Amino acid sequence: MIVHGILQGHPSLTLENQTLQVTVLPEKGADIYALVYKPAGIDVLMKTPWGLHPPADRPPADFLDNYEGGWQELFPSVNDACVVGGESIPFHGEVALLPWEVSEERDQADGCSAVFTVRTRKTPFRLRRRMQLSRAAPGLVVEETVWNESDEAAAFVWGHHVVLGAPFLEDGCSVDMPGRELYTPDELYEPASAQLAAAQQETWPMARGRAPGEWIDLRNVPGPDAHIHDEAYITGLGRGHLSVLNPHRRLKFSLDWDPAVFRWVVLWRPYGGADLPPLTGIFGLGVEPWVTRYDLGRASQRGEALNLGPRQSISTRLIASISEGRDPASGH
Repeated sequence: MIVHGILQGHPSLTLENQTLQVTVLPEKGADIYALVYKPAGIDVLMKTPWGLHPPADRPPADFLDNYEGGWQELFPSVNDACVVGGESIPFHGEVALLPWEVSEERDQADGCSAVFTVRTRKTPFRLRRRMQLSRAAPGLVVEETVWNESDEAAAFVWGHHVVLGAPFLEDGCSVDMPGRELYTPDELYEPASAQLAAAQQETWPMARGRAPGEWIDLRNVPGPDAHIHDEAYITGLGRGHLSVLNPHRRLKFSLDWDPAVFRWVVLWRPYGGADLPPLTGIFGLGVEPWVTRYDLGRASQRGEALNLGPRQSISTRLIASISEGRDPASGH
């Protein structure tokens, strides 16, 4: 089933089957605003305390302008703003700030799907996202293709900014992924609430804390009272898979992707410790597949960006699913 609506002045499109309800805001960067597991009535995506505001008179200039939580596409850059080819690429790229076109819809008995497309303005790319729910499969399938529409080779960086939140996310949740190498940023974003030591390289899931001799198991999710805000980058993935289990609710969120494309996972950890506006007070967990941890400028210099020749394309797929998870403590 496909339903069109309006959320706080933003056009919305909702895909729905017996298990999932997925709401997209096409004109707001094609944000995935909600991912609801219908049997439990729980939206697993974080919502900021201030919520979604109506569209402003001017287009957003920064990723955090009217950031409502949820799931955003990061393209053709991630992380810091940078200058590439004389063009200023904003923090987390272009497409989260652009309106997308709904170019195709399919609503039939065996499932539903919608296609969203966008052209970048500072770089020569077109991005197509097909989102599908079917009766046969329990997950949300996200199929994507990037085209280089120019007559010259072009580089890009790509990522998905998936942030889980309450009521699904709570103290006692656990993260699982087949990663090996763990890094933290060279500089702490919020030193007052960062738990992890900066500029470290360790083995997943253990990271050095800031206190002498302190080690942190990043699989464990605390509650908002922990007052933590930091992040870690994980690579050396055995496969493109990550899951977060809530043993109390016996629900598990899983995300699967191609690790040849998205070689890193960013664990963004605003566990109640974000004090600097505009993120003050949020509680969530970013589980974010990225091509690299560097912005397009630095990634190009380091040989970590993806490259497409003239008129070439690349396609990939992600699957997000929510299932009844087993409580390992109780055995049932």
